[in-house]
Amino acid sequence: MKKENTTKYAILGILTFMPCSGYDIKKISDMSISHFWSENYGHIYPVLKILEREQMVMRESRQQGSARPPKSVFRITEKGSRALKEWLEKPVAYHPYRNELLLKIFFAADIPVENVKEKIRRERRTNEEKLQALNGIEIMLRSSEPYRSQKSLPFWLMTLDLGKRILKTQVEWCDQTLASLEALSANT
Repeated sequence: MKKENTTKYAILGILTFMPCSGYDIKKISDMSISHFWSENYGHIYPVLKILEREQMVMRESRQQGSARPPKSVFRITEKGSRALKEWLEKPVAYHPYRNELLLKIFFAADIPVENVKEKIRRERRTNEEKLQALNGIEIMLRSSEPYRSQKSLPFWLMTLDLGKRILKTQVEWCDQTLASLEALSANT
């Protein structure tokens, strides 16, 4: 079975908010979906060309001032909207979970336990910081216009809720793992 290019649907989804340049798509992606889906310029621009060729987006030129060249802005077409809707209604494809920290811990029997503890402490700090960021985003979404009146708000909050739950669980796992490593150190 051919793997579907999900970057295309991420871009189409962002273009449902407003017409955007490739740069704008990356900015919006970084501010919204980057907590669970990452896109980079190296993928965005080639996919925009494909979407334009497939007539799922239309390119418009917008003048940025007399000294600057026109900016290419993309707008989702009716065909693009239909393709996005069809993709959204399909079942979710399974993607194996990859986690370098777990891979390193799995094979850590021959490295110093203190090295593993430091990795876990760093992971804990990172997860705490991400959790604080998501809490801030939730406050902003619930209290600020235009976010709180968006029909997408309940769906944004659902994704945010899962992200927060995952991060809380990861912090708890770090605490438990550090305690297990302390016990392991005491027994050796």
